[in-house]
Amino acid sequence: MSALARYFNAKGFKTGGYDRTPTPLTKSLQAEGIEVLFDESLAALPEEFTTPKSTMVILTPAVLENHPQLVYFRENNFTICKRAQVLGEITRQQKGICIAGTHGKTTTSTITAHLLYQSHISCNAFLGGIANNYKTNLLICRDAAHHVSTEYVVVEADEYDRSFHQLTPFMAVITSMDADHLDIYETSTAFREGFEHFASLIRPGGSLIVRKSIELHPKLQEKVKTYTYSMNDGGDFHAENIRYENDRIYFDFVAPTVRIDDLYLSVPILINVENSVAAIALAWLNGVTKEEIRTGISTFSGIHRRFETVYKSDKTVYIDDYAHHPTELRAGISSIRKLYPDRKIIGIFQPHLYTRTRDFAKEFADELSQLDELILLDIYPARELPIEGVSSEILLKNVKLKDKTLCSKENLLSLLRQKNLDVLVTFGAGDIDQLVPEIKKELEMQAP
Repeated sequence: MSALARYFNAKGFKTGGYDRTPTPLTKSLQAEGIEVLFDESLAALPEEFTTPKSTMVILTPAVLENHPQLVYFRENNFTICKRAQVLGEITRQQKGICIAGTHGKTTTSTITAHLLYQSHISCNAFLGGIANNYKTNLLICRDAAHHVSTEYVVVEADEYDRSFHQLTPFMAVITSMDADHLDIYETSTAFREGFEHFASLIRPGGSLIVRKSIELHPKLQEKVKTYTYSMNDGGDFHAENIRYENDRIYFDFVAPTVRIDDLYLSVPILINVENSVAAIALAWLNGVTKEEIRTGISTFSGIHRRFETVYKSDKTVYIDDYAHHPTELRAGISSIRKLYPDRKIIGIFQPHLYTRTRDFAKEFADELSQLDELILLDIYPARELPIEGVSSEILLKNVKLKDKTLCSKENLLSLLRQKNLDVLVTFGAGDIDQLVPEIKKELEMQAP
């Protein structure tokens, strides 16, 4: 949503929106001239947004149907579009490079955008996270006359609410297909069919790149080429000779017609090798050169809250990660183990959504049991109302750790002060990010 707000603001439209609470992101939007409301009452709505003929409303599923401002827009016949509808129209105006998947899509999208943007090809991009290279989730390529001057747009294709069915990709990647959002899809079969329909939307003559382990049987349009990729399990695109050297990862990229040896990945998480393979495949198929790929991969500096090292001293390492699905937790925890094999890992996890916690309670408990110690926060509800019997306690009782604690956000810092912190990691997609600056400040104060 913030990327779209930035897009329309950059095009000269008066742009504003609502969010529940102030965050560093909303402060950035306000600094760019975008009006952000934190009051949902009609009285708070600026007058310039109260005229149906001159105002388009873009809606995210995170907003409840009884939101007073949304009710006003509906009752007064404003033009209301879902976020995905607007992105879909943009993909029809340009060559949409769309990345879908239960997890990995934000990182793969951002690496793809960086590879294209810093090359002679360039691109526009709507990303699901803040790219550290650019401090934004929107990239716009402009020529000397300040006009958009690229035919490519990179879009993160969100499966929630079947949003990605609004897109018209030129090329698409599917990174993963672990069942999620069962409150929408209900069954794993329907979930898979959702991805198959997404793949069927690729333009004639386009390309589909699918992780090798995924079983997918879409009805593709005419002359759509299909490829597979993996980290190091073969496929049309894959990596070889993956190695850690001094907290860095190196690998060789292998494609049907090219090989690029000794690529240096500056974000040292193993799953990013796989994400990079998919991104490099997209870049290569669209004309990015070998040297541009080498430069792009080595200069990619990650994404805010995607396995981000927030603080590091001789005593303590603090990592923050957006992981909110069991598979993402597994990838994050295993990568930390590889980076710091002989150190104690304390994880702080904030579950996201009652339905997800209920549907994957066993899987969450299994992955969290791979930590040395767990601090569990209350569930972040987002768009959902509470479900009877669903709480963080159902995870805690199934976690196979001796050291495990339920803690409120308010008491977290005082709890951390009582611990000898070695490797600390925060996981979650809710508002746990608001605690990150406070935790960092506490660690800096404790530093010798």
